[in-house]
Amino acid sequence: MMKPLMVNASAVPRLDLVSLAGAYQAGETRPYQVVSSLCRHLEKVGKSPVWIYVLPTDSLINQAEAVEKRGRRGDSLPLYGIPFAVKDNIDVACHPTTAGCPAFSYIPQHSGPVVTRLLEAGAILIGKTNLDQFGAGLAGDRSPYGACHNVFDSKYISGGSSSGSAVAVASGLVSFALGTDTAGSGRVPAGCNNIVGLKPTSGLLSTDGMVPSCRSLDCLSIFALTVSDAWQVFEVARGALPTSPPLPPASSQEPDQLNFTFAIPREEDLDFFGDEGQALVFARAVKRLEQLGARKQTIDYKPFREIASLLYEGPWLAERLSAVDEFLAAHPSEVYPVTRALLQGGAAYRAVDAFKAFERLRILRKECLKVFESAQLFVVPTMPCLPTLAEVQSDSKGWSRRLGTYTNFVNFLQLPALALPAGFTQKGLPGGVTFIGPPGSDRRLCEWGTIWQRACALPLGATGKVLPSEKALNVNQQPTPVAEGLVRVAVAGAHLRGQPFHQALLRMEGKFVRAARTAARYRFLAFLHLDPARPGLLRDEDHGGAVSVEIYDFPIVGFGKLVASVAPPLAIGTIELVDGEKVKGFLCESWDAKSAVDITDFGGWLAFRDYMTKASPGALAAKEIS
Repeated sequence: MMKPLMVNASAVPRLDLVSLAGAYQAGETRPYQVVSSLCRHLEKVGKSPVWIYVLPTDSLINQAEAVEKRGRRGDSLPLYGIPFAVKDNIDVACHPTTAGCPAFSYIPQHSGPVVTRLLEAGAILIGKTNLDQFGAGLAGDRSPYGACHNVFDSKYISGGSSSGSAVAVASGLVSFALGTDTAGSGRVPAGCNNIVGLKPTSGLLSTDGMVPSCRSLDCLSIFALTVSDAWQVFEVARGALPTSPPLPPASSQEPDQLNFTFAIPREEDLDFFGDEGQALVFARAVKRLEQLGARKQTIDYKPFREIASLLYEGPWLAERLSAVDEFLAAHPSEVYPVTRALLQGGAAYRAVDAFKAFERLRILRKECLKVFESAQLFVVPTMPCLPTLAEVQSDSKGWSRRLGTYTNFVNFLQLPALALPAGFTQKGLPGGVTFIGPPGSDRRLCEWGTIWQRACALPLGATGKVLPSEKALNVNQQPTPVAEGLVRVAVAGAHLRGQPFHQALLRMEGKFVRAARTAARYRFLAFLHLDPARPGLLRDEDHGGAVSVEIYDFPIVGFGKLVASVAPPLAIGTIELVDGEKVKGFLCESWDAKSAVDITDFGGWLAFRDYMTKASPGALAAKEIS
């Protein structure tokens, strides 16, 4: 068995975001101390295939000191002192990017936008992590820097291509890490190592500054120890204002219940390639979902499987080749043999093949998305099997295809996916499930994933730690008293910061209090025919969800002006927040609901607006209220 690469617990506090933030706030440690401890540990461990490049010690210390200085200055730093890693096909200014190929190495002048946002938020970059060369592979075996090993048993694979990022998180070397995901690279390594892997809705995170694998399908992904951590990093990474973690409603009678319908492949469609342990983990996961109150249905998986086959048996191979064709032609011997063969296969496709494949994908996409007409969630195994490194190295191409059985289709459909720990096999190896939702349902996936992770009560990666307590998770969600003469109001759409009516809100003397979430009992409806478009809440105990809001306090006169400014079908009424506080908010008349689009799954107006800037015409047709 491989000894997990854990940091000395006596030297470094827990690295999940909630616990580390709590330790900073309590004065138990400082970013300088955390980074110093990590540096000593990395020196002790020595060279490891987890890393391609670790920043020099003086650079790490300088980062920590600069973050502490910014904190003392009062800067807003939602990721204050949080150590993280970046997959080495994502640019970090002034540090090499290799994409797993030494001859390809270059030093970028600018960081990718996501990296820039994380650093600006106070996170501390530890280094660049190993990967399957050019992001091509799902096992973690295709790197000249060495293959990463599973954190629970070194004979087994780590998963790829984001192998180093996943192992760094699972081993307790960093709090979170960026990966990339084209065919499942942000999910398979999470499943292999008992951590969380969030692959957001396609397009929500910028891929600028990333060496492309297959540009039309590429996504950035986030590895973390908890769902809450992954969500908070995602919020910062996409440039949104940080909101509260995706928690079950505190006021609910049964906060750990899952009231939704989920779909899984039919039994005859499930294939675990002889891995009985993974099959049993998935069967138990399905049973647990039902025990938590979710309702199961089965679907035909064949159209999803056909879409998955397009990635390696269709013209998207030509798109992979286009990203590095000039380099490959000039340096064929510098490319890992199995990677070279894969990329060169793209030269066999003609333009006519591409257009035929695009049309077939259009037909299959329409068929596949029907799953969300009757189910809110599609649940699949994260990986069907967990082979040994020796098995994979004897048939790298074959095993990579098998590992993508339940992941390859997701980015073709532009869906969000959340890989979650699901248990261990009799061999002591981790297994995982993946929650997949309709486009824009990222927040809802994380809310359900939080309940799932709490119900499973598994250790975090290989750190030996467990989930932070509910008290710690709720520490920043407690309501504050409303001063005399003020009225507290929740805004959810056009009055949010950066939206068209926010300046009017300020003229009414609204003062920001906090970001929050409603209780999970409202449908969130968008009235797109209004100018500007704006949303409203409609109470629905059976089909409701929680929605991101901003809380403001208004003087009586200002509140009166706000009420007077609201026109039908919207109205001001009383709504309940996730922490039980009751405030005024924007409701909508039920009689006009038919003219609206149900956007509850987006979890908030800003997420919906982000999606709409990238969505094709008619993308919301299936969500129209009948």
